[in-house]
Amino acid sequence: MNEQNKIACPECETPDGLGRREFILAAGGTVATLAALEAVPQILKAQATTVQPAAQAPRAAKPAEALIRELYQGLTAEQRQRVVYPWNHGATATAAPTRKRMYNAAIFSAHNIAAAYTPAQRELNQRILRAIGSGEEGYRQLSRGNTFDGSGAFDRCGAYIFGDPTGDNQFAWVFTGHHLTVRCDGNSEANAGFGGPMYYGHSPDGMSARNVFNFQTRSAIAVWDALSEAQRRTATIQMYPTPHEQEGSVRFRALGQAYPGIAIRDLTADQRRLVEQVMRDLLSPYRREDGDEVMELVRRNGGLDRLSLGFFKNAGTAAGSWDYWRIEGPGFVWNFRVLPHVHCFVNIGLQAPARG
Repeated sequence: MNEQNKIACPECETPDGLGRREFILAAGGTVATLAALEAVPQILKAQATTVQPAAQAPRAAKPAEALIRELYQGLTAEQRQRVVYPWNHGATATAAPTRKRMYNAAIFSAHNIAAAYTPAQRELNQRILRAIGSGEEGYRQLSRGNTFDGSGAFDRCGAYIFGDPTGDNQFAWVFTGHHLTVRCDGNSEANAGFGGPMYYGHSPDGMSARNVFNFQTRSAIAVWDALSEAQRRTATIQMYPTPHEQEGSVRFRALGQAYPGIAIRDLTADQRRLVEQVMRDLLSPYRREDGDEVMELVRRNGGLDRLSLGFFKNAGTAAGSWDYWRIEGPGFVWNFRVLPHVHCFVNIGLQAPARG
């Protein structure tokens, strides 16, 4: 029951045998990006005339948390045995609970969405996934154009509830598939962006327009292009053995420890604005409230000035090029591997005394 399903992903196993899809984060919280999301809700105005009554405004979409409660309440006792688990399921002295790990497939292969849910419940799970995204474009990115990458279909992914979403209980809805681990927890996880460590990716080359996250790569390239030669030397790091894929690579460094790359505070005003655009692009697939929470965590950890940006390269990578980039600072890791295809590991949480 606790075995993780393993979907074949070309090049998704590390040389030392540590499966990227089995990568576990034992993180204390999460912290990510900074800059405001610019998605402002549109106000619908009903047109009133003397000839016909005013048009009724569309019913507001339910937030993800309400949909999760609806899903939970509609499950049979047998279904709950398959898809509902205790809050701290899988936790040990050395391992994070199941809900906070990263996966590359349905967590429990025998209980993927097709096997565990009725058609109506599958549609409800899809509405939850849409609700944690930023509209249709956010859903397109999370679903990788509705292909769910190597999963091939929504129904081959997994959707599980940890805890009890009724009342004031702690809970987390965790959705996993190929190159994807996202969750919604109604802020059950204190001071944690996105409810805990997050993983996303896409199989096409990250430099290719076919990759749905290529716009994030282009945003990082704009920063690189704006750096002077001296700044590039500071920002470029010779890659040590696959740090971007090994367990622990997104654990927070101890406060006071140096972060690889160039400090954001050392950039010019124009370069800082480009970094802020990177932050906006990283947050753009997700709903506004999650973006706001991330921004607040970054502020409480000391702000953008305490983050660093590094560009990492393999030994065989051409001069002036890089394979992945990483923004890191107190309580913040956003690790974006571009080549040979996109793997992103994110961890965001409060790591410094609260400010203001």
